[in-house]
Amino acid sequence: MNVPITYLSVILIWSTTPLAIIWSSETVNPMMAVLLRMLLATIIGTVFLVAMRIRLPIHKQAIKLYSYSAIGVFGGMIWGYLASRHISSGLMSLIFGLSPIVSGLLAQKVLNEPKFSPLRWLAFSVALSGLAIVSWQNITSGNSEWIGIGFVLLAMFFFSLSAVLVKSVSINIHPFATTLGALYFSIPLFFLSWWLLDGQVNAEQWSQRSLSAIVYLGVFGSLIGFLAYFYILQKLNATTVALITLITPTIAISLGSIINNEKININIIIGASFVLVGLAIYHWGGKSHSKQ
Repeated sequence: MNVPITYLSVILIWSTTPLAIIWSSETVNPMMAVLLRMLLATIIGTVFLVAMRIRLPIHKQAIKLYSYSAIGVFGGMIWGYLASRHISSGLMSLIFGLSPIVSGLLAQKVLNEPKFSPLRWLAFSVALSGLAIVSWQNITSGNSEWIGIGFVLLAMFFFSLSAVLVKSVSINIHPFATTLGALYFSIPLFFLSWWLLDGQVNAEQWSQRSLSAIVYLGVFGSLIGFLAYFYILQKLNATTVALITLITPTIAISLGSIINNEKININIIIGASFVLVGLAIYHWGGKSHSKQ
């Protein structure tokens, strides 16, 4: 695999995923949309797993890994899709950009990692202020977008928690096996959520754009994107990979405005700037110090 092309692929997939989620839920109920996406990813992934003869361990440590991974897959996806009818794709990407900072906070509790340095606390404060600026107008105006913001915050929390818990499992297996294991654990939960929260198919209402978005997310967002990300983690340093969380929100906001006619007001511009500056300070502003 070509490293620069793979790196750009991750940026492109992560930048377009929020918009694809919005489109997939336009005419398909969000619960059905995410269920179809995960089913498609599972079927294609299983075929690939068998064809490539990749082993899927089922011992205790592997089961724990799949369970922890499923927290991010199910918890992150279910709340993200529920938010899709209340929030813009650009804002969704911006909030998910905060996941490295939230993961850092959770890692202090779960993995006993060193506490944040004063500079990293500053970064957290700046990023949080940016989110408050973006959200304030929607909260005070009674706009339902604040509901979407709350849902995405929950999605981002579960995504970050899963990433930290996965680090606590000492195991060396193929990343595709981890992905499929997490999907196998998640599929029953997605099906149950659809059955309880909707339970309807209404296939006659599905548009071509929604179906195309579901296929794109199933193939690229859930399979190729993960493998590409894991590959660049092995080939590039952490600082270079961290740039992705700074680049994708900017592209996602721009795409949402150009392709999906999402409005960009002064609050979004100022708030997004604060969030990106906070992330930049967090990644490059200094290391955390050891516990006293």
